[in-house]
Amino acid sequence: MSSSTHSKELRRLALSILQPGFVGTEAPEWVLRDISDGLSSVVLFARNIASPEQVARLTAQLRSENPALIIAIDEEAGDVTRIESSTGSTRPGNFALGAVDDVELTEKVARDLGRQLHAAGVSLNYAPSVDVNSNPDNPIIGVRSFGVDSAVVSRHAAGWIRGLQSAGVAACAKHFPGHGDVAVDSHHGLPSYDADIEEIAAQALPPFRAALAAGVRAVMSGHLLVPAYDPYYPATLSHRILNDLLRKELGFAGLIVTDAIEMGAVAGQYGIDGATVKAVVAGADAICVGGENADEGTVALLTGALAAAVTSGELLEARLVEASDRVKALADWSTDLAGAVPVDPVNGDIGFVAARRAVKVTGPVQDVLPLTAAPHVVELVPSTNLAIGKETPWGVAVPLRERLPGTTFVRVHHQQFESGPAVLEEYALAPAAGRPMVVVVRDATRNKWMGRALEDLAAARPDAIVVEMGLPTPSAHGAVQIFTHGATAASGVAAAEVIAGGR
Repeated sequence: MSSSTHSKELRRLALSILQPGFVGTEAPEWVLRDISDGLSSVVLFARNIASPEQVARLTAQLRSENPALIIAIDEEAGDVTRIESSTGSTRPGNFALGAVDDVELTEKVARDLGRQLHAAGVSLNYAPSVDVNSNPDNPIIGVRSFGVDSAVVSRHAAGWIRGLQSAGVAACAKHFPGHGDVAVDSHHGLPSYDADIEEIAAQALPPFRAALAAGVRAVMSGHLLVPAYDPYYPATLSHRILNDLLRKELGFAGLIVTDAIEMGAVAGQYGIDGATVKAVVAGADAICVGGENADEGTVALLTGALAAAVTSGELLEARLVEASDRVKALADWSTDLAGAVPVDPVNGDIGFVAARRAVKVTGPVQDVLPLTAAPHVVELVPSTNLAIGKETPWGVAVPLRERLPGTTFVRVHHQQFESGPAVLEEYALAPAAGRPMVVVVRDATRNKWMGRALEDLAAARPDAIVVEMGLPTPSAHGAVQIFTHGATAASGVAAAEVIAGGR
């Protein structure tokens, strides 16, 4: 084989293991060109989505170059939504489903989502998150988890995977070996999961074992340090974790895909090119890139880095071939999976049914609810991690105003609250004088400023109705407390129905 032919083959192999995003609601010329040159996967984000019909046209355009192209999306159907990013998810997220603890319901919700994704032409969903949220201060998982108990997470992870795949879309369990017991957001820094091997085996690994038993063919690695297995490299870059633990101990033979390789936890130290090479050397088969680096130059940088690593001997060509073969195997399997299920874009209302079942209410409900007068709603706005789209609406005020005309609302941010107590008086308490007040929070325990603001509001208005849309932590604040176990649009509607009465 000539050197030029070999270099072309290396580029084709390198291209085949990348899963890049791109900008726009139509396929850019460079993406179509790279697909014809060997790119085997692409990832859709909210920026690529305008309507179901447009996404179906986009995926058809992409597959015109390769009918078996993997088209992935990061759609958890909870607070993290891409397909409904502009409206908020019409389904509750994992924590709400775990709170209901009806595996059949979880399966139905995932199947409903799968129908929507299948009709849009998506073949791989980077979901579910099977992390056990054992650390309440976790800034990145929270309500994305099915719960704090490993057994609950395990059974709902399995049900969710069965439901999604029965609708013709491949699932992907994440973030191996478990991102639930950390206190750092891996988008920005490197978290550490400091449990010993026995604790990890009991707490974090069972949901992944359940996912494998349920037939998942893709697992996403997490960007976190797990010193019990590897004190030097985060899981995505660790041969001990990807090969010795996931492949050998758990027996996983499918596709290992990385979490977004541009995230600070790995790219911060090694650059996205260095992290890409180290991930493949460690045993990753596919590299997700494109949340923040969606362009032709990034793909060229990474293909060049992989080819150069083979030439230098840092990366064995056989390892790159193995990774490419696993991508092709998933592409073929997911194509067959999709082909076995007829396209049915009609979604039911199972998401709203599930959101209603997830609502829990405490306090003297019969004395307070339903409201008969239009309230003033105060929504305390947290800073969310990068997995949650800033454009995605949430809250209770809008659906409540539809049910109780005359409802007013205000949103208070951290910076406003810290500017002084007059903010709450002017925007929250004064407009609520002589009428009901509803206070909406999202992880009030983890967001300390929010907890203080809630205390101040409840002290001034002990009759306030408090809606917690994050992790449920009962407190003495508020006459009635409503816990939605998530901040999706469906959860907001469910809370508004409780407050206003009826549907």
